[in-house]
Order: sequence, then structure tokens, then C-alpha cells
Amino acid sequence: MSSEKKVAIMQPYFLPYLGYWQLINNVDTFVVYDEIEYTKKGWINRNRYLNNCSPKTFSVPLQKASDSCYIVERKVAAAAQKDLTKTRRAMESSYRKAPFFKEGMILFDKCLSHLEADNLFQFILSSINEVNTLLEIDTDVLVSSELPVSPALRSQERVITTCESLGATHYINPIGGIELYDSDTFSESGIELCFQKVQPYRYSQGCAEFVPHLSIIDVVMFNGMEGTKELLDKMDLVKTPSAKCQ
Repeated sequence: MSSEKKVAIMQPYFLPYLGYWQLINNVDTFVVYDEIEYTKKGWINRNRYLNNCSPKTFSVPLQKASDSCYIVERKVAAAAQKDLTKTRRAMESSYRKAPFFKEGMILFDKCLSHLEADNLFQFILSSINEVNTLLEIDTDVLVSSELPVSPALRSQERVITTCESLGATHYINPIGGIELYDSDTFSESGIELCFQKVQPYRYSQGCAEFVPHLSIIDVVMFNGMEGTKELLDKMDLVKTPSAKCQ
């Protein structure tokens, strides 16, 4: 039996793109940050779907709050249910001819069913768990505040301390963050630093050109749950863009 333990740590995102689910699927433990500042211009509470072969943004509206608030302190706006119901109708119109329309709408509806929780983090965490269940991803999902790691730690130090608390042998990060971490520093703590490199993929969207990096909703609409599951392993773990991890 392997003694390896792969850990990934990410911010919560509402129905993010396929790579997020590939990352969850290919680690043993996935930690979701809750005690971290909300990024107004980020993708925490918004994403994109396909509308007339062009990407269109949808979002979870939030109550006004200080820019320095942690994600777990942010509240969903009172109008969220109304706005997301409009989003649902727009998705129905956009995807009604998609081959797996019913499966895509089931996924979206299961996530919306948790909107009664006005806490943004809890709403997104529930949506992550719903998608994991539908895609049969059995990775352990933990919340960062449940671990004995101070939120005052920053960046690499916080990641390494979190990995140590979990007994990780490997830390996996999306390859877009390859400049953020130092492999020697991880090695000193007995952790191998690896990066997720998503393999190129395309699927038919009924458009002249493929529109990449859309919400997992788009992937399910055109591939179904079973086809989406097959895409979860289309990634490599690398030390650098050309060298694979052990």
C-alpha cells in the first residue's frame, strides 16, 4: 500500500472550470481556504457559461462588506435567489439543445438548493460537495479553519504548515502558480512540490470554435456525468513544465 499523501489547497469557487475538479480528483485531501481575504476581482462567486457560442458571466450577488473581510465573513445578498433564478432561465435557454441538458440542470439545481445559507463560503462549499458527489469524486474535503494552522501565515509558509499538519508527502498546485513556490523549501519539510498541468481537451459545443475554460456546467451539458468523469484524469503532475513528478 502506498504511503504517499497528495494534498491540494485552493480558494473556494462557485462551479469553476474542469481543472479545479481534476485537481480535487487527483489528490487524497483537498483543503478549501475560508479564512482568507475575499478577492473582489477574482472568480470566487462568479463564472462563465456558453451563450450563443460566446462566454457569458454569471455570479452570486453579495452584501456590501469591507474588502479586507475573509471569505467566510461574506454574506450572500438578499436578491441572490432572484438573480440566480434569472441565471437558471438563461442557462435553460442557452443549453436546451445540449445533449446532456437535463444532467447539467440537475447539477445547477442541486447547487442552488443550498442558497438558503446566506454565508458565501458555506454556499460554495456545499456546491463543491454536490459536484463531487455527482462526479463520484471521493477525495476528503477539509476547511482550512478546521486545521491547527494560523491564518496569519502567508503564502508558501501557510501551505507548507498545512501540508505538515496533514502528513502530506506531495503538494499539488495548478501550474499557473509555478512562480509562487520554491521546491527546495518544500523538500526541506519532506514534501515534494508538484504542479497540475491540464492536458489539452476539446468537446463539441455546436459552435464554429471551441470556447475553453467555462464552468463545469458547460462540460456536463456537452459530455454528461460519465463523459465528464472520463476527463478528470486528463492532467499530468510535473515539477516543471517538462519534468514529471515521481
